[in-house]
Amino acid sequence: MLNIVFYFQVHQPFRLKHFNVMDIGTGSGYFDDNLNRSVMRKVADKCYLPMNNLLLELIRKYEGRFRIAYSITGTAIEQFKLYAPEVLASFQELMATDCVEMIGETYYHSLSFLYDTNEFLDQVQLHRELMQKEFGCKTVTFRNTELIYQDSLSDLIYDIEGFRTIITEGVDRVLQWRSPLYAYKNYTKTMNLLLKYYQLADDIAFRFSNRDWPEFPLTVPKFVHWVEQLTLAEKENRNQFLNLFMDYETFGEHQWAETGIFDFMRHLPEEILKRDYLGFLTPRETESYANYQQEALSFPQPVSWADAERDLSAWLENDMQKNAIETYYELLQKVKQYGDEELLKQMRLLSTSDHFYYMSTKYFQDGDVHKYFSPYDSPDQAYIYYINALADMEERIS
Repeated sequence: MLNIVFYFQVHQPFRLKHFNVMDIGTGSGYFDDNLNRSVMRKVADKCYLPMNNLLLELIRKYEGRFRIAYSITGTAIEQFKLYAPEVLASFQELMATDCVEMIGETYYHSLSFLYDTNEFLDQVQLHRELMQKEFGCKTVTFRNTELIYQDSLSDLIYDIEGFRTIITEGVDRVLQWRSPLYAYKNYTKTMNLLLKYYQLADDIAFRFSNRDWPEFPLTVPKFVHWVEQLTLAEKENRNQFLNLFMDYETFGEHQWAETGIFDFMRHLPEEILKRDYLGFLTPRETESYANYQQEALSFPQPVSWADAERDLSAWLENDMQKNAIETYYELLQKVKQYGDEELLKQMRLLSTSDHFYYMSTKYFQDGDVHKYFSPYDSPDQAYIYYINALADMEERIS
């Protein structure tokens, strides 16, 4: 049997305002409240509320046979509370169906795993506590920020945090001849490992409305036919898992309602569930459905789900990005020693990976994606405002 595993990332950063050098020392605050409110209200109306209503309808219609998973960052939930409390209530209503899994990650959607193990574990614990408070659940599946993963990550979250399953990108250079349709184990064989099937996930997330794509338009019958073709290579009755991981904002924000993206999702479960060899699972459920000895996979180098390279270059390629993040983690230690909890919270909001993503100087298609998400006129501008904010923070603790 092949089960579709839908996982949606829900994230909104606190975007920096145009923090100029003359703002250093003025106590004017770092974040653009008006922009953050505007973006949240727009995405709530275009994506979160209509999509949550649709998926709740589908879960009820198919009496639990349709199942999904989310990871919702702490920064997103904070903005729900500030600007769109009805969104948080709608996620809580979805969670109450018992057909939704909440996945653990870093509270601030940070790159702390790469720079500061203690800070990483603190943010994971903060997120776990948030999930317990807001949704009444203990997270057992983990996804690191931007699906960044390497072997040492599984050691931390298994030995210290006790997670059982981890999800990441199905990177070809790691898989080689293997298929991402099977559940694997991490390199020590202690954790269940699920890999995104990026070809089909990206057909929905990135290519759905692209009229230059040879397969346009993407219809439900066409997509289900592709899914059925995936089952033909399996001759030993092993269960397969089609892991479709994507940003939740795909629905209604990146792909507008006018493209038909909501209608696609509305009719997909019906066509899948007509076939007794297809179904849906949440990530945590895959462990008990893996009816074979799971092969161990090693990721000696970090991977991610970003850009064509699927590495760390989206955040750490150029000198601006490297200088900004190294300066940040040096200053973070000083802020912790200073002992002011409010300043530490402000500092942690500056750890969100988006700040470094906006500084990317990539070209061509990847560069266009970075520009689409950035609220700034240029990568240099994003860097200047960020460094000025760090300078202000350093002055405050001096």
